[in-house]
Amino acid sequence: MGLYVLAAAKGSPGVTTSSVLLASIWPGEPILADLDPAGGDIALRYRDSSGVPLDPDRGLLSLGAAVRRGIAEVQLSDHVQQIAGGLEVLTGVSSPDQVQGLGPTWQHLARSLRSVPGRDVIADCGRLTPGAATMPVLQSADAVLMLARPTIEGLSHLRELIRGLADLLHLGGYDAVPVGVALITSYRDAGTARDVQSILDQAGLPASVLGILAEDYKAAAAIRSGDSRRVRQSLLTRSAAEIGDRLRTIGRDLSGATDVTVHPAGTWGPA
Repeated sequence: MGLYVLAAAKGSPGVTTSSVLLASIWPGEPILADLDPAGGDIALRYRDSSGVPLDPDRGLLSLGAAVRRGIAEVQLSDHVQQIAGGLEVLTGVSSPDQVQGLGPTWQHLARSLRSVPGRDVIADCGRLTPGAATMPVLQSADAVLMLARPTIEGLSHLRELIRGLADLLHLGGYDAVPVGVALITSYRDAGTARDVQSILDQAGLPASVLGILAEDYKAAAAIRSGDSRRVRQSLLTRSAAEIGDRLRTIGRDLSGATDVTVHPAGTWGPA
């Protein structure tokens, strides 16, 4: 099925929280993969349905070890765990050294994430830096979603990151990996999405601003604590649902075209 990557250029725009939320409302039964090169948070934040901590040895590291051993058919399902609420997750590493230790297996890991029968994978790749080990995952993705805050520095880092990924993701080419942008700000900033799209267009960067991910500190805190049921009707969840719909739309367009219509955050309205 599909592989959808979430990442950021700099700072802490809430990639992990957004990934958990998006995966929790995604159609079907997606798998959330914690691939943050700086070290994963999923195993630290969440517990299983019995309240027991997740097994740190079962996840990305065990999957990488299976790939290195040359097991004939590596099944991603053998390395995931279920957190309270039912979401299945592939836990990440605890340090950057472990990410680098996976070395050349990243190419094979990317293929494993891309080819789970009947299921999509949402991959949290955290903050992207030049030469990040997770680049093969981005290259294998159906679509990449960049999160950013619409500040001068946030947009500058976003622009430079997309520009730096242009060759790697074949942006502008027939085989491009589509890149979408979600802006983390107030739903009242109705014109922000259009303004940022203009900035990207003027820079000649083929990326689609998919909308605003509503800033909602209480809802985000509930998601981080594992109580996502409380936020089902929140602006954050409703905005994430629209972002997810648009991400799947550009992901199905293998040409990488950026003709998604941007609807201002004001169309959601307060609860």
